[in-house]
Amino acid sequence: MTFDNNSIRSITDEVRSKWGWFVALGVLLLILGGVAFGNLFIATIASVYFVGWLMLFAGVIEIIHAFGVQTWGRFFLWLASGLLYALAGIFAFYNPILASAVLTFLLAVSLVASGVLRAWVGYQNWDQKGSGWIVTAGIITILAGIVIAIGWPVNSLQILGLFLAVDLIFQGWSFIAFGLALKK
Repeated sequence: MTFDNNSIRSITDEVRSKWGWFVALGVLLLILGGVAFGNLFIATIASVYFVGWLMLFAGVIEIIHAFGVQTWGRFFLWLASGLLYALAGIFAFYNPILASAVLTFLLAVSLVASGVLRAWVGYQNWDQKGSGWIVTAGIITILAGIVIAIGWPVNSLQILGLFLAVDLIFQGWSFIAFGLALKK
């Protein structure tokens, strides 16, 4: 598909005319972020339920896919994978508090691992301009993971909600800024 200058201008004008919707969405996301900050426990449980739905859906899709593969080995692999995903999703609904502890622990481990990888990549490219920022970002990510791990499992009932609240607020401000920039 190719676009000429007229169609690009048309799309741009259409998006510009909707600037108010971007601002409204931003305000809504800011409000939801404030509500999430107001009750991190409920925001955490909502996050666990969302992840649970995604895992259950993915599990069902993989189970259905298992019946479409041609060999028995692959059938059982897809079936087992789908069943594990579906069971994990059901588990998230059955015991969201324990699921939040598991997800918080996985988040801490993931932050430490990705921070180590980021710092290592930055260090390996030390002669490149800006690599110090990559190393610094890696160290900060490692520290965030360690802080979460130190507070685990007690902080499990707030961390996921805190991440959701912060994300909603940043997304809200982004949409507001984007909408106001379109207005100009």
